[in-house]
Amino acid sequence: MASIESLTAFQLDVMKEIGNIGSGNAATALSKLLNKKIDMHVPSVRVIDFESMMNLVGGPDEIITAVFLRIEGDAPGQMFFILSPEEAESFVKQLTGIDDFSVIGNPNNPMALSALQEIGNILAGSYLSALSDFIGGSLQPSIPLLTIDMAGAILAEGLLEISQVSDYAMVIDTLIDDHEDEGDPIKGHFFLLPDPDSFDHLFEKLGVNNE
Repeated sequence: MASIESLTAFQLDVMKEIGNIGSGNAATALSKLLNKKIDMHVPSVRVIDFESMMNLVGGPDEIITAVFLRIEGDAPGQMFFILSPEEAESFVKQLTGIDDFSVIGNPNNPMALSALQEIGNILAGSYLSALSDFIGGSLQPSIPLLTIDMAGAILAEGLLEISQVSDYAMVIDTLIDDHEDEGDPIKGHFFLLPDPDSFDHLFEKLGVNNE
């Protein structure tokens, strides 16, 4: 069985290019939806262990915003799109104009929450479409589920199944830039967690030996 930690630098570069293709598609969709220019790109794709994954989002007790999708099709698995509270609030403000949304202080704005959920759906769908084209198969995202909670509580269920065969996940860093806003680009993270049975099929397409 292939293992995610056996991905080479070249294969990670391939995943980064797939991510940039997906990001380009997502940026086009967002630009049309919002009627303004949105740029996105993937500066890095990494394989990290679960402890580093938790540290990346500030630790298991850190409050985060996460859009979770179940991946169905030829390589089932799970995907999380993670934003810090500050990045989620900036995202909502830049993309919808809502400026009183607060992840911790005032999280019950239906329009803001709906926007975050739909953005996660667009981003994940665009990335999975690009990945599907590369592996020559079919990958479909489930209906996105938006959650605001401690990182440990959100990620624990997703890590439980994959931890049977590996202690690693793929992290796809994403930068989202609204050119009408003078602030820094929004930084988000995709966590890609293929099911144990998906490793061989997915990584074979990336040229990882099963030895």
